[in-house]
Amino acid sequence: MREREKPAPRRRRRRLPPPGWRRVVALRRAAAALLVVLAAVLLAAPAAAPSGTPVLVAARDLAAGVALGPGDVTVRLLPDDLVPAGALREPGAVTGRQVVGGVRAGEALTDVRLLGAVAAVAAAGVPDAAGVPVRLADAGVAALLTPGTRVDLVAAGDQHGAGELSTPQDPPGVPTVLAPGAVVLAVLPAPERTATAAPVVVVALPAGLAARVATTSLREEVTVTLR
Repeated sequence: MREREKPAPRRRRRRLPPPGWRRVVALRRAAAALLVVLAAVLLAAPAAAPSGTPVLVAARDLAAGVALGPGDVTVRLLPDDLVPAGALREPGAVTGRQVVGGVRAGEALTDVRLLGAVAAVAAAGVPDAAGVPVRLADAGVAALLTPGTRVDLVAAGDQHGAGELSTPQDPPGVPTVLAPGAVVLAVLPAPERTATAAPVVVVALPAGLAARVATTSLREEVTVTLR
């Protein structure tokens, strides 16, 4: 018997790549190269500075009259449209200065929030206003005062002509109104560690009245009446 011939092995047909494959490969390689170049540029470029204006804010809650130290303020970036007028920016410029009224943590510090001429002008409403520190005769009265309180400053009346409303006919010992309508800027703690020491009250007054009050308070006891 004749042996059956084995069939010849079939040749595999080589599958041709789809049309345009060379173009696709070239595009992919170009895109990969572009991404590599872009990544290198981003790494080499300096980081973009955060936008905003640096402003001093309270780092913690601050009590009225506290003298600011380095740990009481911090610099924070605020959007330009949220920066208040008179905002302070340099920590060194506020060290040792006292705040007018209480300040919440995160609150931006402005020039009217610190004792000084700007705060006095804002409180008194006149361009020549000044802040006058007065040691009140009664510590209990000082405890009733808060920033923004409007008071009349009254002297004991031992010296004629001391006050704006006094006259030479006033008998000795008659209380004299030194300055009506003063605005309390701050109530500062007494430097002496005694129970009877009265705090120092800083009031805003026009320049003329401020000088009279400062002079009179050196020789007479001064108190206030609340409005």
